[in-house]
Amino acid sequence: MSIRHKEQRVGVFVDVSNMYHTAKHLFSANVNYGKILEEAVSGRKLIRALAYVVRSQSSEEELFFEALSNQGYELKIKDLQVFIGGAKKGDWDVGIAMDIMRMASKLDVIILASGDGDFTELLKHAKALGCRTEVVAFGKSASASLVAEADSFIDLYKQKAKFLIAKRRHTSVRPDQRTATRPVPRTAATTRPAQRPVARPAPAPRPVPRTTTER
Repeated sequence: MSIRHKEQRVGVFVDVSNMYHTAKHLFSANVNYGKILEEAVSGRKLIRALAYVVRSQSSEEELFFEALSNQGYELKIKDLQVFIGGAKKGDWDVGIAMDIMRMASKLDVIILASGDGDFTELLKHAKALGCRTEVVAFGKSASASLVAEADSFIDLYKQKAKFLIAKRRHTSVRPDQRTATRPVPRTAATTRPAQRPVARPAPAPRPVPRTTTER
């Protein structure tokens, strides 16, 4: 079995759909793809880091794609196919396999971030070409045959705190108000200080009209 060393040329291939749905199902959380790339490369020479995503016209996905790019990934994007009857398809299995085969001669290490057992034969072929193969996935759901075939396996399940990001809860309060107290509406009672009532003097008695008998 080959070992790691800093001069190895590394290629990282991330099956984003597999990683996303696994993290969602097991933990109701998101994956920290930046940490995965950092752990996978481990100081070696990164040649390519490809993230395979499917565009479904979600309102938040463009921000997600931008975040992946900022973390050092090259994006491979395809549109979600929707068939008559409602069936949907959007996997990258063939595309990932073809890219790995095209790049194998330029790499010493092929790192696959996926737990999909369909990639087992791909790893066998990559090893036959002289590449070291490493798998990054959640051990609880990863294919046993895929893990067994890899020269190295990083189990994300054992390091959940490092590789997962808790999903944000939706709230009607704006982000800048989450830790602030809501202002009290200004009313007459709050805008003016309370005043003690002032006692008024009793009115003077009215004079009694004079009559002729008082002369």
